[in-house]
Amino acid sequence: MDDGKRTTCTNKLSKIILLFLFLSLSGLVLLLHNISSVENLNCHTISALYQLQTRLQSSMTAGLPTFHHNLTYCTQLGQKPTAEDELEEQYLLHLLSWPLFPPRTGLLPLRLTSDPVHSMFTILPTKRGMEWRVGDQLEALVQMHDFQGRPKHYGGDFLLARLHTPEIGASVAGVVLDHKNGFYSALFPLLWEGPAIVEITMVHSSEAVAVLKRLQDERPDRVFFKSLFRLGLLSETTVCNMCLPDEQRPLCNYTDPHTGEPWFCYKPKMLNCDTRVNHAKGGYLKHIVSDKEALLFQSGVNLKVYIGSSGANKVIVLPFNKDEPDNGSVYPEQFKASPSGYYYEDSWRPFGDITMRQFSDAAAVTRCLSNKMIYMFGDSTARQWFEYLTTFTPDLKEFNLSSPKNVGPYMAVDSDNNILLKYRCHGPPIRFSTVLASELRYVANELDGLSGGPNTVVVLSIWSHFSTFPMEVYIRRLRHIRRALVRLMGRAPGTMVVIRSANLQAQEEEVSLYNSDWFSLQQDTIIKSMFKGLDVLLVDAWEMTLAHHLPHHLHPPPEIIKNMIDMLLSYICP
Repeated sequence: MDDGKRTTCTNKLSKIILLFLFLSLSGLVLLLHNISSVENLNCHTISALYQLQTRLQSSMTAGLPTFHHNLTYCTQLGQKPTAEDELEEQYLLHLLSWPLFPPRTGLLPLRLTSDPVHSMFTILPTKRGMEWRVGDQLEALVQMHDFQGRPKHYGGDFLLARLHTPEIGASVAGVVLDHKNGFYSALFPLLWEGPAIVEITMVHSSEAVAVLKRLQDERPDRVFFKSLFRLGLLSETTVCNMCLPDEQRPLCNYTDPHTGEPWFCYKPKMLNCDTRVNHAKGGYLKHIVSDKEALLFQSGVNLKVYIGSSGANKVIVLPFNKDEPDNGSVYPEQFKASPSGYYYEDSWRPFGDITMRQFSDAAAVTRCLSNKMIYMFGDSTARQWFEYLTTFTPDLKEFNLSSPKNVGPYMAVDSDNNILLKYRCHGPPIRFSTVLASELRYVANELDGLSGGPNTVVVLSIWSHFSTFPMEVYIRRLRHIRRALVRLMGRAPGTMVVIRSANLQAQEEEVSLYNSDWFSLQQDTIIKSMFKGLDVLLVDAWEMTLAHHLPHHLHPPPEIIKNMIDMLLSYICP
């Protein structure tokens, strides 16, 4: 073949190769464009190359499942309870029984519901008249009225009571008894001398409590969750929850194999269940109550509002007189208020077999925690304790685990004093921003992995993220944790376990539908009852926030946290 022909063939071959490369590149571009178009069309997949986070909440809520308000659906998930478990659950639910307003009346107009402004309380005299001494019990009688000023004739209102003397930083939580006829008794032990002021607050009317009860039973979806699934360039986000209707689309089942705790996500359309990357709070459902029901949750009107007194709102408490017989009310009650402690000079003074110590400097904290391993499990109220200790004690150096802010897990070490402090959030439901799927751990399983022993302290604070679920769900979770604690203390005697109970928090109109103090009160009752009789120690966050003069907050202010930490350290170093 001559040079001319060879050159012609080479040119033709080059053109064919260039044409092939051009067609290949065009095909690749077209393929990527089609993938992008499909992702944009179905609103479920997003390129992980450009955005790992999920769609906006507005697009998420558009695809949320429709719940059929099955009262037992959530409660029947998980492992089948034993006969003993069922009996305990019935007992616990009975403890939570709440007088609801007569169902035959239906939803009342606002003017016929409880009004704290028209309601009033009266301090009742004692057997010796209007004279009180340290050791007596003070009783205030509350009468509820509606917005028209007419007396209520049924109970169910959620009231709080405290007795305080601001000048000396003294205060104690009261106990409220519902007589189910519109009258309530607020009872207080008299623990210090001098003037003492009675304070009564209506958190919710009985009509509002009925709405909260309905939401608790029927709408576990009012806080929804999501997970990101990713494989290569493809990613999808789907809705997750403890109880999802399975008739709408296939589910991914992430039920824990050890505890049986259920958790589900809707299966992605294009990816498998094992491609899940993370877990996150999706958001809060809106418009879950009617306009008429929303009127029952108005700040400054009928949501956490003080009730005034019809006469004096304070008494003068005289010194204790050991020679006088017991002085009770002229309307004696069998019930006696028995708080877990009280404040004096702004310091918590617990009752029982504990001497409260003040740990006012970092050196004292370090001495107490030397040679200790402290494991904290729970929600952000447990994380707050971790953050307090690492801030207050400079020698506790936080080890960088590259954990997301406010999520964890966290670890701090003081190698010179042999101190290890760790925090890990509990398993779902958890409302944190984003938690890696690999970091989702159930507390019961974590406890089973601890060696334990006399130098080990376990701290648990698990309540806030369960407020939107039926109480049976919370009982089930605590039951698994309790069993794990029994196993831990059995194999490692001397392991110290400290439980932090629920606390009061700020109540705004919409927030109260998800995080009402009424839900927290139920959780506080359950956690105290379920761990009673075990060798565990309690930090009564409910009473410590109720009795204190500072405003309520999900994360209590430093003054209260210091008292909680002082109590924790007093347990560790009596």
